[in-house]
Formats: sequence, C-alpha cells, structure tokens
Amino acid sequence: MHTRRRGRELALKLLYGFDLLPRDIDATLQEFWSLTRYSGGIREFAEQLVRGTLVHKTEIDEFIAKNAINWTIERMTVVDRNILRCAVYELLYEDVIPPKVTINEALDIAKKYSTPKSSAFINGILDHIHHILQKNEDRSSSNDFNNQERGDRHEIASD
Repeated sequence: MHTRRRGRELALKLLYGFDLLPRDIDATLQEFWSLTRYSGGIREFAEQLVRGTLVHKTEIDEFIAKNAINWTIERMTVVDRNILRCAVYELLYEDVIPPKVTINEALDIAKKYSTPKSSAFINGILDHIHHILQKNEDRSSSNDFNNQERGDRHEIASD
C-alpha cells in the first residue's frame, strides 16, 4: 500500500476519533504513535493531514456546508464528513497534491470504510468544490494577468 494512501487512512481514523471525542491533539498523537508501528513517511503525512484539517476545521466545515446542497455537516455520517474534511483540506491547503488525486483517494477510502452509496455522495460534493476552486483560480489568474498587463502599459506610458 502506498505511503500517502496509508497516511490518509490513518488520518481518517484519527479524525474520526477526534470528532467523537475531542481531546488534546499532541498527547493523542503521541500516544497513538507509541502504540503503532508505521514508517516515518506514513506518520508524517497522516499527522500533517490531521493537524491541518483540525486547525482549519471551522473554515473547512463552512466550505463543505456551503457546497453540500441540502446537507449539513451534522447530518453526514462521521466517516463521510471526515473523509470530506481531509479531502477539502488537501484541496484548499496542499498545493503539491493534484486535485484529481485527492478526489480519487477520497473515493477509494470511502469505498473501503463507508457505505456503498458514500462514494457517489462524496464524489458529488468534492467535484462541485473542485469546479468552484478551479473557477476562482482561473479568475484570479486572469485578474493577475490583466493587472500585470495594465502595469506594463503604465510603465510604457510613463517612460
């Protein structure tokens, strides 16, 4: 099993636990790692996902709720909402991971850990979110280009 897939699965398990019983992150992670034997790469990636997701949980939950039409975070199963949280964290804050990889990984994990219909549910939400982020990125790039172009024209005009 690939390091990142295993890291995502461990992150899901940890996020599930934090969702049901909120507690100190550092102490919990230290205890968890002392009871398990995973390579450094798996541990580092899982911990990065868990910490990042929990630090940005409020924004992530608001973003999911805004884009999950007719669904609230509380109505989602604990597994599904934590798969979504972790994937949305990756989409919003991890620039080095291609969005399609994040979405495919979330779907594979949903097929393994959740209900038969969960992957379609998660796919719909993540696909919608990905399209929104892509549109925003395209607009931002276009605005940056237009601003740069205007700046170039200004410099030429003032020479």
